[in-house]
Amino acid sequence: MPAILIIDDEPGIRLTLASILEDEKYKVFKSEDAVAGIEVLKREIIDLIFLDVLLPKLGGIEALEKIRSEWPAAEIVMISGHANIDMAVRAVKLGAFDFLEKPLSLEKVLTICRNAFTLKQLREENKNLKKIKLFACEDIIGTSAVIRNIREAVKQSAGSDARILITGENGVGKEVIARAIHMCSSRADNPFVDVNCAAIPESLIESELFGHEKGAFTDAVSTRRGRFELANGGTLFLDEIGDMSLSAQAKVLRVIQEQKIERVGGERTIETDVRIIAATNQDLEKACEEGRFRQDLFFRLNVIPIHVPPLNERPEDIPLLLYHFLKQMKKEITVTEGALDVLVTYNWPGNVRELKNLAERIAVIHQGDIITEDDAHKLLNKKNRKTKKTEQNGITLPDSLLEQNFNEARDNFEKHYLEYQLDKNKGIISKTAEAIGIYPSNLHAKLKKYGINAAHKN
Repeated sequence: MPAILIIDDEPGIRLTLASILEDEKYKVFKSEDAVAGIEVLKREIIDLIFLDVLLPKLGGIEALEKIRSEWPAAEIVMISGHANIDMAVRAVKLGAFDFLEKPLSLEKVLTICRNAFTLKQLREENKNLKKIKLFACEDIIGTSAVIRNIREAVKQSAGSDARILITGENGVGKEVIARAIHMCSSRADNPFVDVNCAAIPESLIESELFGHEKGAFTDAVSTRRGRFELANGGTLFLDEIGDMSLSAQAKVLRVIQEQKIERVGGERTIETDVRIIAATNQDLEKACEEGRFRQDLFFRLNVIPIHVPPLNERPEDIPLLLYHFLKQMKKEITVTEGALDVLVTYNWPGNVRELKNLAERIAVIHQGDIITEDDAHKLLNKKNRKTKKTEQNGITLPDSLLEQNFNEARDNFEKHYLEYQLDKNKGIISKTAEAIGIYPSNLHAKLKKYGINAAHKN
């Protein structure tokens, strides 16, 4: 219930105003002068003040300045029986919401109240929206230059409906960035719908995206809305879009061009208003060259590219991320410099997701409130030795590898490394993933990327 304070030295004005406002179910306080009114403000939360201009002890204009400086959230309406234009202009410049002349009009008093509370509500909503936007960007943790640039890209791109393509390895936080863009946009009050294109069988992807009519196929026992319809007015996040079939790619391209969809088995055209953010751990330009991804769709999606590097390329962010996750889990703990050194020099094949899992492991199983260097080794299942970077490490690289560019060399090494590890672990996916420190789903994705076939038993 909104609270209103009436400050006027005339008992009749106080009584009349209070009666009108209490009939409208407002909570009303009354004071005969500004000094007494300020005492009310010190003990009560007041939303709106009716303040007389001519008052004993402390004049209305002086009181206006003091109240605006100390209680800025309260709206103030000045009232006077001797008003003039100069006085009204001065009051408004000092922050008054409005200026009323005596005798007071019942209709005008109630209209001003409604307008003042509407404005107050809008200001609160705007403040909350700014907080949401701030928190959304704060979820992108780190002080490295690349993370600062990503936060800036989120803020700059959120205000438009431009399509965005987020690239990076599994576990780097692509979905966190997509959600931050959505929460910072004008679509924040509407749905954020995510689709993992790699997790949906090719035979069902079109039904998932566009919906289907009853009887469209064997299992279509009822009409179902697809993700495009569910995301109408909001954001559709197409994760792992590089795994989408060429047939589905063609239909997504058509939706982007026409802003319309048709359910599987249906003939009715449905208009959509969806912002698309896509993400992938693949090199889509290379996929286009190999014919696995439509070049026209790539250009449509890649309006604003955002690349998220792996965690081991931004080690300065690791301590902040760890403390952030521990705080989320309400775990107060101190990490020694030695332990941080172990964490910073670790390779983090699972990226930020692996670091979050480590924080959860600490919160659940670690005894005590300090993480030492030995603790860090044990938590990471590493041997009790510190990793040191040396210029001469005894590794011999073939000339052919050294002549390649960085991406080619990395891919070449990774492909041979995975083939070696699979052979060593007899083709068992789960065992290989555990041995090299990544998730089986990540290993599956990498094997698919390099065209490695593994007869696995899990």
